[in-house]
Amino acid sequence: MIMWLMSDRAIPRSYRMMEGFGVHTFRLVNREGKSSFVKFHWKPLLGVHAVAWDEAQNISGKDPDFHRRDLWEAIENGAYPEWELGLQIIPEEDEFKYEFDILDPTKIIPEELVPVIKVGKMTLNRNPDNYFAETEQVAFHVGHVVPGIDFTNDPLLQGRLFSYTDTQLIRLGGPNFHEIPINRPIVPVHNNQRDGHMRQTINRGQSSYHPNTTGGGCPFQAGKMQGGFSSHPERIDAVKIRNRSKSFFDFFSQATLFFNSQSEPEKQHIIDAFRFELGKVDNVSIRERMLGVLTFVDPGLAAEVAYGLGLNVPVDIGLVNQSIPADEEPKRYQPVLQESSVAYSQPLSMAHYVADSIATRKVAVLVAHGVDETSVATIRDILLGKNAVVELVAPELGSVQSSTGTAIPVDRSFLTTPSVVYDAVYVPGGANSVATLEADPDAIHFLNEAFKHCK
Repeated sequence: MIMWLMSDRAIPRSYRMMEGFGVHTFRLVNREGKSSFVKFHWKPLLGVHAVAWDEAQNISGKDPDFHRRDLWEAIENGAYPEWELGLQIIPEEDEFKYEFDILDPTKIIPEELVPVIKVGKMTLNRNPDNYFAETEQVAFHVGHVVPGIDFTNDPLLQGRLFSYTDTQLIRLGGPNFHEIPINRPIVPVHNNQRDGHMRQTINRGQSSYHPNTTGGGCPFQAGKMQGGFSSHPERIDAVKIRNRSKSFFDFFSQATLFFNSQSEPEKQHIIDAFRFELGKVDNVSIRERMLGVLTFVDPGLAAEVAYGLGLNVPVDIGLVNQSIPADEEPKRYQPVLQESSVAYSQPLSMAHYVADSIATRKVAVLVAHGVDETSVATIRDILLGKNAVVELVAPELGSVQSSTGTAIPVDRSFLTTPSVVYDAVYVPGGANSVATLEADPDAIHFLNEAFKHCK
């Protein structure tokens, strides 16, 4: 997990350019009752992209709502974000086929071992009318599944099946959070739940239980053939203990796989991210311990991070895992050094998902009085034809006079927008316009910053 957080995936260019996947393994159960394990994936059609580290820091300060604004504006402009739904399906008999535990939520299943099968697409085509009512009151729950999907013995999933309900009970004010409009089913629901704080449904009849006589036996629990939930029967032949499976002690093989799968620039960004975060840790012993942990991921990574911190990589840090239950032997809880059967996984690198399109990308066109109107119109038409977003940025808001005297509306000023929210910058011709921009410190800073970020 920490390798993902230190990578470029943690600083996405847009929510619309993020890959999503569940950490949990679920079950798919077909009509014949045959079960398969499944992991769910969302693949963005715009590709997977990030910003530079310096950009991310500037964006956070200059526009904290950048990502929400980006998503909102894209939907409002009709550039609807889309993700393809993919499944990784593992036959039940292959549960123990791999060197990692597929029920370990800290593990991925490399796509080289189990390809992602595309089965559908999600399109966000409407913004909420009321953000609080339709977004902040949403009650997500891993237990909300449709017939054909069942749960596994993933321990974190089992815990969440309980905790998510408790969360919504507290967060949304009581047991009837499912009656809030955004959470309410679009079809009638009949059950024996009655009353409670903020109850909305007006139930009729005398009985709130089953079986009953006064209600004609209704409502009653739907059977499997009627679409009711039915848990998959799983054969278990084992000793029940309160302990963690040994298969969960492989802490490093997939961290190594992730690092080895990155392109050289991505690897350097991970090194820089560790240097940045550990450089703010005042306790040197903690820095050294973290360097020791990184040697299990990749000795070269540890050495590069250590060089940036002015430290040597420690030879021995003692017990790697110090989270030991009472009365247990510490050695039993140390990492199992497992080598991955996949040395390099292309889908783990963002370079694999570069989209050959500038659709929805934002381009800043810097203008001032005296700008060449033809240059502005030409570049605007070309970019809009590629479905890019074009904004004219000038020293002041309002409009600028072109070299022919035409008033050209301005979208942003240097005071109201930074270069980091754009993907490219263009300076059109016009001697007076160029001279004005050359003499404007804000314009020079805008261009220098964009150049620094390789735009």
